Amino acid sequence: MTDVISAVNIEEVLRQRLLDLETTVDTQEVSYVAEVGDGIAHVLGLKSAMAGELLEFTSSMTGKPVYGLAQNLDREEVGAVLFGDVDSIKEGDVCRTTGRVMDIPVGRGMLGRVVNPLGQPIDGKGPINATHRRPIEFKAPGVIDRTPVCEPVQTGLLAIDAMIPIGRGQRELIIGDRKTGKTAIAIDAIINQRGTGMICVYVAIGQKASTIASIRETLAAHGALDYTVIVSASASTAAPLQYIAPMAGAAIGEFFMYNGEDGNPASASNPGGHVLAVYDDLSKQAVAYRQMSLTLRRPPGREAYPGDIFYLHSRLLERACKLSAANGSGSLTALPIIETQDGDVSAYIPTNVISITDGQIYLQSELFFQGQRPAVDVGISVSRVGGAAQTKAMKQMAGNLRLDLASFRELAGFTQFGSDLDATTQRQLTHGSRMTELLKQPRFEPMSVSDQVLALFAGNRGYLDDLEVEEVVPFRDQMLDYFAGAYRQLRERVGHDKIDDALAQELETVIGDFKAEFLIARSSQANAAEGER
Repeated sequence: MTDVISAVNIEEVLRQRLLDLETTVDTQEVSYVAEVGDGIAHVLGLKSAMAGELLEFTSSMTGKPVYGLAQNLDREEVGAVLFGDVDSIKEGDVCRTTGRVMDIPVGRGMLGRVVNPLGQPIDGKGPINATHRRPIEFKAPGVIDRTPVCEPVQTGLLAIDAMIPIGRGQRELIIGDRKTGKTAIAIDAIINQRGTGMICVYVAIGQKASTIASIRETLAAHGALDYTVIVSASASTAAPLQYIAPMAGAAIGEFFMYNGEDGNPASASNPGGHVLAVYDDLSKQAVAYRQMSLTLRRPPGREAYPGDIFYLHSRLLERACKLSAANGSGSLTALPIIETQDGDVSAYIPTNVISITDGQIYLQSELFFQGQRPAVDVGISVSRVGGAAQTKAMKQMAGNLRLDLASFRELAGFTQFGSDLDATTQRQLTHGSRMTELLKQPRFEPMSVSDQVLALFAGNRGYLDDLEVEEVVPFRDQMLDYFAGAYRQLRERVGHDKIDDALAQELETVIGDFKAEFLIARSSQANAAEGER
């Protein structure tokens, strides 16, 4: 009995002491730099420093402040990564705590601008009117604050919207070797958001500055820059800035998700915005974090990456979500990009990010070099949201597409060494080759939902099977122009509601009439070419 009473008394005493403890983050602690090198500063003391706290260094050379981020909280010292003019910090320089975690300026004034990971403009267009500040690290919403993903994010790419649909609030990985079109898919998705009200954040990590400038010009040329923020951490940028770049991009996106158009917190009566965030790419962020961690003398793990690299990416990607109606119904959709080496998806970083995300779009080099653009591998690519992120018409038309392509590739592999095929197998091969060709799409030419449904309808009903393979794409493009010109109202009816028998009959009539004109024009061209010979 005495032991129980004493334990209770001890608990009460400890609780009271914690309540009486007067430690506030407003009190600045001052110390000095004991060692500095490679963008890492080791500061003696700073007992009150917090993990992720912003530290202020005063350069004895220039007298200007340089900021750093507290990473290692050791017994005798704090290890911090430096931002800005890191060469101006020397041993013995003064360092003080700031009492706040690292944050960046955010606001609607960032739209159409290029900023660095600190939120500072680098496009030469003057200062940005930032109305708010947000921490780069922010706790992801809990399950109660979220709602299931059920609204589509149309990329404008037929192969993706039909077979690997993306929903608002989803995290869909784009993965593949170098130069297979990963960035092209993300840029096409951004361009396709024109007129939808969705804000886009493109985070460039470890890329050449010329490449980032080219992407900016591409977005501007297609009218997409007005609703896009570009966060640039180029290859020449220090590793700490490349490390925080995707988190800064998420913070910028969260401002639009958590606030209405008036800048006030989102609610049921003040809906939040919808954001598409592209992290291009997290492989380079992982390399930058590995460089930082090894310089901070953290123990290396698999492939020399630190043990918490999985936690780093999961903290980032968990911030993508679809908020509940009570929280404004905003959303943050994440498209992280990972680069593989020779198609090895079993490497450390690819497997990490695959296990965090809600599906992956796998781009295969072999398909890319065969001319299949986008080079989506249907066998490995998957969306764990699936038909919930598709319109009824798209779900109806794309239902058998994945199976048709999978069976076509399997049959093509078996029959490449033989010539005698039965009629059923030949029909499957013919249909599969035409449907594969139908999915080809040039860059920066996104298709509307109605056009995608019309193209799939024509393919499913066999209108492509008697055409030559090279005629499929011209037939599709001319057919869509035919609908847009003479049958605009019919085209607008397609794309959202399920296609019933009456509408299907009407579509078949129009497509049949167009195909007759197409074949006549093809015959005339063939005769003209023969006459010239």
